[in-house]
Amino acid sequence: MKYPFAILVWCLSLLLACKEEVPSEPSLLPEASEELLGGQTTIFDQSRNAFGFQAPGVNGHDELLFFVGNSFFNQNWVTSPASTTARDGLGPFFNARSCAACHFKDGRGQPPTSSGAIAEGLLLRLSIPGTGPRGEPLPEPNYGDQLQDQSVLEAPREGGYEIQYMEIPGSYPDGHSYSLRSPSYEFVELAYGGMSPMVQISPRVGQQIIGLGLLEAVPEETILGMSDPDDTDNDGISGKPNLVWEVESQSHVLGRFGWKANQPSLLQQTAAAFHGDIGITTPLFSEENCLPNRPCDSLPNGGNPEIPLDDLQKVVLYVSTLAVPARRNWEEQDVLKGKQLFAQIGCTSCHIPELKTGTHARFEALSHQTIRPYTDLLLHDMGEGLADNRPDFDASGQEWRTPPLWGIGLFPTVNGHSFYLHDGRARNLEEAILWHGGEAGASRRRFKELSIIERNQVIQFLESL
Repeated sequence: MKYPFAILVWCLSLLLACKEEVPSEPSLLPEASEELLGGQTTIFDQSRNAFGFQAPGVNGHDELLFFVGNSFFNQNWVTSPASTTARDGLGPFFNARSCAACHFKDGRGQPPTSSGAIAEGLLLRLSIPGTGPRGEPLPEPNYGDQLQDQSVLEAPREGGYEIQYMEIPGSYPDGHSYSLRSPSYEFVELAYGGMSPMVQISPRVGQQIIGLGLLEAVPEETILGMSDPDDTDNDGISGKPNLVWEVESQSHVLGRFGWKANQPSLLQQTAAAFHGDIGITTPLFSEENCLPNRPCDSLPNGGNPEIPLDDLQKVVLYVSTLAVPARRNWEEQDVLKGKQLFAQIGCTSCHIPELKTGTHARFEALSHQTIRPYTDLLLHDMGEGLADNRPDFDASGQEWRTPPLWGIGLFPTVNGHSFYLHDGRARNLEEAILWHGGEAGASRRRFKELSIIERNQVIQFLESL
């Protein structure tokens, strides 16, 4: 028996009407002002120069000093004697001729791109087992606490190094594969004797220098309040502070800058970089960076100090007031879902999303800001895979400071590469996550258990920072 067409249509419509509707997942909403990573000092720029702007609200004479500090930061230092007496005194042993050589466009350095190439922001810290009188690492006897791979014409450079990478294959529970690269370092052309067989090597890539003044303004009690060295809450996270030597006060204070939080202030961090990386003396570090087995007495210098305190403070002003760019795509659903997953798998236990600054002693604009750096500025055990096995004050050979995540999505734009972690071994953000171990091992496992769509959403969230 054939039903009329009208009855057939009516039956189909009745079936569709009776079918239970599956509710769609509700849309996620961004938090108020979450795109403002640097609070009210955030700037809106996505260009190659995104890291190079001064924070809004810093005005008056400090605006002019910012550009003077920028000049000292970017221009090459030259050997002595020279007509440019304000910029001479390079070396005699050094890793870079300018601050910008390791922090190009105020961004991130990278490992050498080919065998024998001069590093563009990666240096090797050196030490031997034991500690000095203030708890600092003991320098390697022949090469000090850092290998200098460049020198003035009058002296042979200390030597160089080559990196070999071993690929480590792996796979997700869903069957998708990945490969991580593990670096090893070999010294070449050492000019001043052999390296100690007990040498401890710590490769360090120059980090982005945006928002440093805001991090300096985070109250000490806030950082200490987040520490849990004995994991008393049993969450598997035991962040701890690093107490380091401050030259000005001649005392141990909280460290907050550098890969192992081994510098207490931007003044000391900047002076140490001038001294160790460029060979420029300052009032804080007035002795030439030259070991006893070098021809130091016969080598030229640019006076003492080679950069006076007034000019050093202009550079400190510059790095203190570099603004943080706003997030991109923060309202997109995939990014919001990625942010949600980032928290659910435990990443925000160390990468704290939100902090508040206190009163900055120098720049009112940096005071009382709600910032989103995604760091706790504390040390965490990251496992054997990322260990450099080189203690640094209270930091063990497996501990690293939680690096701020603001700006990481702009590295490819600003610096033209996507190398992450302390030594640049990770070729993308996914590899950086997969290298996490130790306290972050559970978060890595949960990330691997996500679906490929969810993993991509986490990456999209990170790329928005």
